[in-house]
Amino acid sequence: MTKSVKSGTFRSVCPFDCPDTCGLSVTMDEGIITKITGDNEHPVTRGAICNKVRQLSDRIYHPERLLYPMRRTGPKGTLAFKRISWDEAYEEITDRMRNIIHEHGANAILPYSFYGNMGVLNAEGMDRRFFHRLGSSRLDRTICNAAGAAGYKYTMGGSIGIDPEETVHTKLFLIWGCNLVSTNMHQAMLATEARKNGATIIHIDVHRNRTSAWADRFIHVRPGTDAALALGMMHVIIRDGLSDIAFLEQHAIGYEELAEQAADYTPERVADITGVPAAEIEELARLYGTTSPSFIRIGNGLQHHDNGGMIIRTISCLPALTGQWGIRGGGAMKGNSWYSRLNGERIERPDLLPDPNVRTINMNQLGDALLDLDPPVRMLFVYNSNPAIVAPDQNRVREGLLRDDLFTVTHDLFLTDTCKYSDIVLPATSHFENMDLYTSYWHLYLQLHEPIIQPMGECISNFTLFKQLALRLGFERETFDISEKQMIQEALDSDQNPYLAGITFEQLIGRTWMKAGGDNLPPFTDRIPTRSGKIELCSETMLRDGLPPLPDHIPLREPDKYPFWLMTGPNHSFINSTFANQERLQKLEKEPLLYIHADDASELGMTNGERVKIRNDRGEAEVILRIGTDVLPGVLVTQGLWWDDDRKGIQAVNALTSQRLADMGGGATFFSNRVEVLKIDTKDISD
Repeated sequence: MTKSVKSGTFRSVCPFDCPDTCGLSVTMDEGIITKITGDNEHPVTRGAICNKVRQLSDRIYHPERLLYPMRRTGPKGTLAFKRISWDEAYEEITDRMRNIIHEHGANAILPYSFYGNMGVLNAEGMDRRFFHRLGSSRLDRTICNAAGAAGYKYTMGGSIGIDPEETVHTKLFLIWGCNLVSTNMHQAMLATEARKNGATIIHIDVHRNRTSAWADRFIHVRPGTDAALALGMMHVIIRDGLSDIAFLEQHAIGYEELAEQAADYTPERVADITGVPAAEIEELARLYGTTSPSFIRIGNGLQHHDNGGMIIRTISCLPALTGQWGIRGGGAMKGNSWYSRLNGERIERPDLLPDPNVRTINMNQLGDALLDLDPPVRMLFVYNSNPAIVAPDQNRVREGLLRDDLFTVTHDLFLTDTCKYSDIVLPATSHFENMDLYTSYWHLYLQLHEPIIQPMGECISNFTLFKQLALRLGFERETFDISEKQMIQEALDSDQNPYLAGITFEQLIGRTWMKAGGDNLPPFTDRIPTRSGKIELCSETMLRDGLPPLPDHIPLREPDKYPFWLMTGPNHSFINSTFANQERLQKLEKEPLLYIHADDASELGMTNGERVKIRNDRGEAEVILRIGTDVLPGVLVTQGLWWDDDRKGIQAVNALTSQRLADMGGGATFFSNRVEVLKIDTKDISD
């Protein structure tokens, strides 16, 4: 293919798993990207982007970029590969698929993917269609937001909050369980704008971080106790007559039952549970109950506990108590994907499944699936993910990946840790090389991306890979031999979503972005998508699903064999494991750190900067200690999913996390882990 000779400035979209889905401005010189900045004309992101995306050209032109297909030549667990042609790769993959289906059935094949690229076509389009037609086992993609989405849905009916552009009118921001500065920077920008007009910003979290420093006030809470704090606030609001009874009578159900439940959560009891002083609970509740409009930004971290669904279900009840949903700039947000929901049935084609009851495997339990499932998984097809780093219980996952009778294919931009266990690795394009459609789970804009550079080497997109595999397997041409434009048109053909009216491929070509619902969304209280059409403070649906119908605090389930709770949150410069192989960003993060309270470190006889071991029955990792008061006693925090690096002594921290599922939605429990901390030269106490 002839190289592009584009020069100038071109629009693009940030493709990564981040709420902001920023508009980008890319400067090109004869087909080469020379600079990446924010698009000043984007209505929400307004020209501001994070530092990691500014360095995106380092990723595109990285010297270790995978540029052609390869076959494993050495033992699994190594990076011994040789170059092969695409024809050889296709032939080997399709032959394996045919043989596995003939001998074991199609459910012996398992796709494993998430949102390394958030484009609709390349993350949940042609790939889903292909595996549905193949009849493979289905993957329950629950590693990130499943528990919280389920909990929020029980209250609000769907992933629906206020338009973030309206938060400039907010007078009180509660940033709850979210390191906003690092993970949703444009919401921080909007909050800063509101602060100039008198707003107060309060950060509630288990870890004092960049957002805590930026906020006006920080409230330090014990892990997994946020539902109790929310119920304590409700107790004070109801006790002091601060509820908006008129709003509740018109737009909510279950207030009387909730009031009875909250009566048990006195500030004194909640203080014992959460570690937040009773006086501070009283003050926070009265501030929330008397300030309007108020807004709660509900973070992702909360849902990664055993009780994560209930935590978010409980917090999401708060705005109804004071009638915030009826006020511009008031309400809450966990996510906003409900507004821009596409025609998933049309693009994914679940109707193609030969057996609609084929087994479903939860991606958080990949280790158990690869080692214990009967009949076994015989082929694993990985794309848009790096399970050898991101999946829980890493030692089990890697043991499963080492099976001689498991054939693994990985499609990626780099030879990731997962590639060490793969039989075939395939070179993937970056989003700059693809056409795709992007939605946001925070703002309301859909954005069309047109390719701005030619594919590097022999790289191809997920869309093209699964299209070609389908055609080589003889699948129906009318279903699979289609263009990116056709699938985008199918995605936008959504009769069930009136907010997409008027948004077409042709319109997006001319404008790049369009807002779901335009600028004329009806009042929020007219679009509550619960069965009752009201905010459900007491949920009959939860009762039918075998869950408590009312908000409640449910203690974490990890046995207390080890003394510390370990939180494994994001850092500032990576997105999960993405960017963790870029030297410039590694230098900014320096090395994996473990934050510990000074009292705990003193009791253990440990010093700041010391390399220590964290361990439990699942695994261990070595990290550098940071001592202070950024975490509470009994709590540890480490940030970022670093790739393994034997030279630097870096191991995957998810060796310590459990495959146990959260209370709702099959979500992950990354933050509900108990560990011990040992000096490197100290014998394990359990030995």
